[in-house]
Amino acid sequence: MQMLMKQVTEPATRKSEHPVAADTPYAPSRSYRRPVQEGGVVWLTGLSGAGKSTLAGAVASILTSHGMRSAVLDGDVLRCGLNRDLGFSAPDREENMRRTGEVAALFANEGLIAIVALISPLAALRAQVREIVGNRFREVYVKASVETCEARDPKGLYGKARRGELLDFTGVSAPYEPPLHADWIVDTETQTVGQCITQLANYVECQFVASWDTRERRVPSRGVHTTDLI
Repeated sequence: MQMLMKQVTEPATRKSEHPVAADTPYAPSRSYRRPVQEGGVVWLTGLSGAGKSTLAGAVASILTSHGMRSAVLDGDVLRCGLNRDLGFSAPDREENMRRTGEVAALFANEGLIAIVALISPLAALRAQVREIVGNRFREVYVKASVETCEARDPKGLYGKARRGELLDFTGVSAPYEPPLHADWIVDTETQTVGQCITQLANYVECQFVASWDTRERRVPSRGVHTTDLI
């Protein structure tokens, strides 16, 4: 009889160790730091193969892990959708950047950090985008020489350009104007990928985290006990 009573009461005893049951909607308040961010645009410019897309994706993941909202606008992806009707003539390049800048500005207006990975070869066009976005625009020069980028050539584009299969290819048959007054420079030629990602993520957070919210919050339990909370 004593054994039976023990078996009946054990579940209730274990449950009482956790004041909030697993199926309750909220757990007790916990104090933690959450960034209060401002919207902005981080515009990564550089040659093909410099590492813009790699940096954009990695930094966006870090921002997400830190509780910040961001969106990546990659030039190659945009040319498969929004800008698929554009080529590489001077007018089309200008329109490509204008559209991208307008979309980035919309994200910034909603409080997100838009990370743009676009070659953006001409200084005048980058200046136009800065005017579209305003003072929340940050130009980041992803620095790597033509020789280094051509040695990497992850998509084989430089080889095609050298053979004449690609016309108006930036760095080979079309000019690239490096920023003279970039807001930040990431040198992917002399630093490791990890160093570049860390430096850029730190820079973005310094630019767009307005403050840190340390108020206590009641966090949804998600069907777990309080010991499983963040």
